[in-house]
Amino acid sequence: MKIIKNVLPVIIAAALLSIYGCSLNAKSNSLKWYSNLEKAQKVAQNENRAILVDFTGSDWCVWCKRLSKEVFTQDKFIKYAKNNLVLVKIDFPQHIEQSAATKYYNQQLAQKFGVQGFPTIFILNSNGKLIAQTGYQPGGASNYVEHIKSLL
Repeated sequence: MKIIKNVLPVIIAAALLSIYGCSLNAKSNSLKWYSNLEKAQKVAQNENRAILVDFTGSDWCVWCKRLSKEVFTQDKFIKYAKNNLVLVKIDFPQHIEQSAATKYYNQQLAQKFGVQGFPTIFILNSNGKLIAQTGYQPGGASNYVEHIKSLL
């Protein structure tokens, strides 16, 4: 009985953390991120939206993680993106498995755009023409949305 008494709070805490973690994942997964620029461009043309291309090292790049946490998972950005952008993530992870084809595709795009570091963000028009290049911006989601608007 004593073991159950000692273990029960740990089990409850783990369950609550699991539920909280799932709710955060649901929020961050509420946006559609393409991994193929050509597919995203077709959607952008059909919906007459700009394209935001995020070149990232999602599992190791400190500034990429900050951009994701402070901007891409926040309600202000999510609302703006759903109505105005087609999102593309070109990832260069160190600990997430990718197929050889994905690695090759991502490397070719990075070379085409001249990516020098991460995160690098490109804003393209619906036809794939470069409008602007940017990266991490301090100030959170509201500031970032205004920054994107100023580039468009």
